[in-house]
Amino acid sequence: MIEVDVEKRLGGFALSVRFTAPAAGIIALFGRSGAGKTSIVNMLAGLLRPDRGRIAIDGETLFSSVDRIDLPPERRRLGYVFQEGRLFPHYSVRGNLTYGAGRRDPAVDFDAVVAMLGLGALLERRPSDLSGGEKQRVAIGRALLASPRLLLMDEPLASLDAPRKAEILPFIERLRAELRIPIIYVSHVMEEIVRLADTLVLLSDGTVAAVGTVEELTSRLDLRPLTGRSEAGAVIRTTVAGHDIAFGLSELAFPGGRLRVSHLALPLGTPVRVRIRARDVALATTRPTDISMRNVIAARIVEIVAERGPLVDIHLDIGRPGQPVALWARITQRAARELDLAVGGEVFALLKTVSLDRSSLGGHGSAAAAFAEDEGG
Repeated sequence: MIEVDVEKRLGGFALSVRFTAPAAGIIALFGRSGAGKTSIVNMLAGLLRPDRGRIAIDGETLFSSVDRIDLPPERRRLGYVFQEGRLFPHYSVRGNLTYGAGRRDPAVDFDAVVAMLGLGALLERRPSDLSGGEKQRVAIGRALLASPRLLLMDEPLASLDAPRKAEILPFIERLRAELRIPIIYVSHVMEEIVRLADTLVLLSDGTVAAVGTVEELTSRLDLRPLTGRSEAGAVIRTTVAGHDIAFGLSELAFPGGRLRVSHLALPLGTPVRVRIRARDVALATTRPTDISMRNVIAARIVEIVAERGPLVDIHLDIGRPGQPVALWARITQRAARELDLAVGGEVFALLKTVSLDRSSLGGHGSAAAAFAEDEGG
């Protein structure tokens, strides 16, 4: 368990943060720039001293103002990956990777880390000869070989362009799946959070607004000012339930139904997390026929939320009794009125676009991808 209860004043900014999270998987700190994310990570690492409070990991106190405990960074056993690689320019990749690893028996094997991060061909190069994505992979490997019990990643993709981000994300997914070292991941990009995180700590102006699963917090209407209205939607846990090789499709099962998606080269039973944006869901009051869209799902209206402007958000349940599954649709208020939509009513949700944001794949590699069924299907 990760326990954080700290206060810190930095000039005119007051940070007062309290949360607990399981020391497992990827714990994301999400918020706008200036919310206090990096300050929290630096306090965990021992690089910034809180004015007051306590920090503990799995029962061991790293900092306590009451008990006058403040372990130095080297005794906290936390790996840190910064926004920039911060590699030693006079060392080769091999030298950077092994720096500090001799302080204790490594929890992971050197060759295993090199293979996992695809660094074999880079070992004799200097940092000046590496791309931004390659530098970040080396920085991740160096942090892992220091045998951390927790890995801190402070916006590791912030300085990278889109191709380099796409290169790094699968490696971060593999860390979670294969090494099982918990990660605190800082970002202000919701797409990264939805793809990677298990637990979400939502920050606003130096305080914690909410803590919970990604599925729960991204579906909450009251948190949309923080999570982002334009990207609002639902995250659904599914498993691979079938393949239609002839037509290049796969089926993903969830409580209450199935989704048809582009073919995934994954074994049956593999967990896959699916993101469906509200703007990509259309509604019908009767089951439509003779349409190209393959995903038509029976749903019950749970809530109707009208905001300023022409649009309205419809909260749907597409699960089975006792196992609700949230889905959101964003339609015009005129459409809602003409369809005579009401809470408790039965409708059909038509999914125009489905994105696979992350899967927990064990040794199967990464299947994270994004694809679309356009309105023509």
